[in-house]
Amino acid sequence: MSEDRPQNPGPRPGGGGGGFGGGFGAPVQKPKNFKASLKRLIKYLSPHKTNLMVVFIFAVASTIFTIAAPKVTSKAMNKLQDGYMAKMMLREMTEAQTQVTQQIKTQMNQMQKTPGLGQSQQSPDPETLRGVQEFMNLPMLSSVTDPNQKADIVQQMLNLVKKMPVSQTEGQSIKLTEDQINGVIRSIRETNGEYDFNYIGRIVLILIGMYLISAVFSLVMGLVMSGVAQKTVRDMRRQIDLKLNNLPLRYFDKHPHGDILSRVTNDVDTIATTLQQSLTQIITSLITIIGYIIMMLTISPILTLIVVATLPLYIISTATIAKKSQKYFAAQQKELGQLSGHVEEMYTGHKIVKVFGREKDSIDKFDAINDRLQTAGWKAQFISGIMFPLMNFISNIGYVGISIVGGIWITRNLLGLGDILAFIQYSRSFTMPIAQTANIANVIQSTVACAERVFEILDEEEEIPDKSKAQIIEFSKGQVSFEQVDFRYEEDVPLIEDMNLNVEPGHTVAIVGPTGAGKTTLVNLLMRFYEINSGTIRIDGVDIRDLKRSELRKMFGMVLQDTWLFNGTIKENIAYGKQGATTEEIVQAAKAAHADHFIRTLPDGYNTMLNEEATNISQGQKQLLTIARAILADPKILILDEATSSVDTRTEVLIQKAMANLMKDRTNFVIAHRLSTIRDSELILVMNNGKIIEMGNHIELLEKAGFYADLYYSQFSESLDTKTG
Repeated sequence: MSEDRPQNPGPRPGGGGGGFGGGFGAPVQKPKNFKASLKRLIKYLSPHKTNLMVVFIFAVASTIFTIAAPKVTSKAMNKLQDGYMAKMMLREMTEAQTQVTQQIKTQMNQMQKTPGLGQSQQSPDPETLRGVQEFMNLPMLSSVTDPNQKADIVQQMLNLVKKMPVSQTEGQSIKLTEDQINGVIRSIRETNGEYDFNYIGRIVLILIGMYLISAVFSLVMGLVMSGVAQKTVRDMRRQIDLKLNNLPLRYFDKHPHGDILSRVTNDVDTIATTLQQSLTQIITSLITIIGYIIMMLTISPILTLIVVATLPLYIISTATIAKKSQKYFAAQQKELGQLSGHVEEMYTGHKIVKVFGREKDSIDKFDAINDRLQTAGWKAQFISGIMFPLMNFISNIGYVGISIVGGIWITRNLLGLGDILAFIQYSRSFTMPIAQTANIANVIQSTVACAERVFEILDEEEEIPDKSKAQIIEFSKGQVSFEQVDFRYEEDVPLIEDMNLNVEPGHTVAIVGPTGAGKTTLVNLLMRFYEINSGTIRIDGVDIRDLKRSELRKMFGMVLQDTWLFNGTIKENIAYGKQGATTEEIVQAAKAAHADHFIRTLPDGYNTMLNEEATNISQGQKQLLTIARAILADPKILILDEATSSVDTRTEVLIQKAMANLMKDRTNFVIAHRLSTIRDSELILVMNNGKIIEMGNHIELLEKAGFYADLYYSQFSESLDTKTG
């Protein structure tokens, strides 16, 4: 039925909906108006504000627990380190105290046994003697149990050792910095030189609880967000479906069906995926980045500066590689589209390819496109694949710096081992949310571009709505009249001008003419698929613009040259013409269309399942089923658009007889190219360039020896030539 409609434009660049890559460097569809489209998309989430608040709270809570876990773990590590340091220090100091005490006692015993010995040697100064006396008066560490007393003894011993004679402290001197001494004393007070497994056990239980709570929060967040996403796109699909039902036929004539399907399926699926995954991911990524920075600052601001110093390297490397890989991803998509198109063409036309011996040309073209696709794909994947190794390299540079500085600080007791381990874990994980955020930015751009394509459908101008007091013709007679009708598809290209026509009830009107003459357009105007520019079309004296469209179209039955059957049984396809049709009515309609015989020869008869394109029956059989469907509908006005063009001559004769009975007491419009099929029509309209140039019955038009006569005799002579040949 598209013989005189505007030709469909080719597919748009980037017409596919959700086919964007997920990684760095993947091509990104650029929205035309990002802010306005994003704002409009967010409005679809407005009915789910409560659920979104729940998602946000649970996302924040889950992320905070995850962020805090390494910090909590560091407490246990620091406790172990403190216990170890205190234990080692107490052991060393106990041994040192025992040895020094023994040495002092030995020297004192020797001095008592040899009275002149002490006088022959230089006497120690009073300060040293006082230090030795204080050291000897200290309780033995091995006999003390109180951790605070132990810490005090160790502190005093370390202070007194400095006053002792070198001979007495030689081999027992412990060289520690002031910070290290303070750290060891603190460790002794807190741990008493023992491993606090109770404390560590509590930390382990807290961590298990945190991870469990985080997992539960993540699960709840995912479930709620999944519901929000699916309800949002459900509402969007519902709007699109309602919109498509209200769009004029003009829209579908001007837009490729594949493009419309892509918007309804791929683009909407992309929006659903982004809402379900990327929305929560961007929340958690941003919170994670902020949380990691805060946690690292609490551990060490200086080490945090080392991590922050690597950020420019991440940004520069990401931007450079994404820019270089972009053109190769675009080339990959282009070549993939060409390859898909070539394969589809060769598959659908494989018989023609074989008939003309073009297999080699087809294979050569496929190989050329495939090689270009391989080259572009390899370059795109290779360049984008450099991203994560490079990010790991930059991360390792920061890791080396943190390890060196952190190691020095551990030896000086400026930071605990657990703190350094937690900081390293934060710094190593810091790159992931940054990468996710950069990737999500690309995803959101593509999603908004997809949303714009959906909004374009929703913003299309709908059919002119029915009037508030639209009429209904309960018992139509089928009288049709065109009064000074003008119509054009394009503003500056007239198609139908000043058409006047009156069709009496029960008459058959045949419409003939060359391709593009306006035959199908005439029928489209009659059913209000298109609105006329001026004039009036009436049915039973009522302007069709004053009728409800649904009631108007119920008066018509159509059998088109292009058959349409859906995936279902033959019985269901015939019953589509009438709601609540009984099996008996379906069979009677099939018999009237001469389809009953071939249906019963099928393995499952009327229950035979037709595939999506009904390729499991012949083209002629498909046409018979559509005719049976029209017969079952029992319309008052019947439209036949080359309805018998796909059946053999014998079947055509049978159908013509069935049509003769069907057409009784109905107004019939028959669009025909084969003039032999419409010789019995009461009225024949000959159209050319949108105008009725001749009108009359078959005999009258032949006698005029005009345009119709030329068409008829040219077909008649071709028929004779064919028979003679």
